[in-house]
Amino acid sequence: MKTILCALIIGITILTAGCANKQANTRSRDAQVDVVSELTKARKPLFDKLVSPLSKDKPIISASFANIDDLTTSSTFGRMASEVISSGMTARGYRVIEVKMRDSLFIKQRAGEFMLSRNLQNISEEHDAQAVMLGTYAIGGNSLYVNARLVRTIDNIIIGSHDFMLPLNNDLQHLLGIGRTRR
Repeated sequence: MKTILCALIIGITILTAGCANKQANTRSRDAQVDVVSELTKARKPLFDKLVSPLSKDKPIISASFANIDDLTTSSTFGRMASEVISSGMTARGYRVIEVKMRDSLFIKQRAGEFMLSRNLQNISEEHDAQAVMLGTYAIGGNSLYVNARLVRTIDNIIIGSHDFMLPLNNDLQHLLGIGRTRR
């Protein structure tokens, strides 16, 4: 009788330990991330690494970040990323012009290189903008990979760039418009 009782206690202990471990794994898959804080941190290196200085007298155009797999589309995350980084540019004293378009037709791909679209070049000329702040993001299995860059409008040269990664949790999946997992 003692042997059966001891075996039963050991079995229950092993089973409950497995359940507790499964709950911890579920929580780690949905890592908490403060998206605004992470985007705020990303804008500092974007400006600290400029290869060509920017004037605070001429405007910078801010465009929504685009999905790298389809540069004609953006998402709530893409628009939010642009807005958060733009607010930091404004706080640094730059004049920022926000471009909101129905589709994110801000970049076109030609022979493996990215250039500003004709539409965005026209808007830049119209506002005498010195640069465009834009970015792309790639959705991975567990992470979102983001690239923010400043492109000089006169020659399409990238004068500042910063790459960073965010854990792809339920909140980010929602902001990207992709299927959410149950909690």
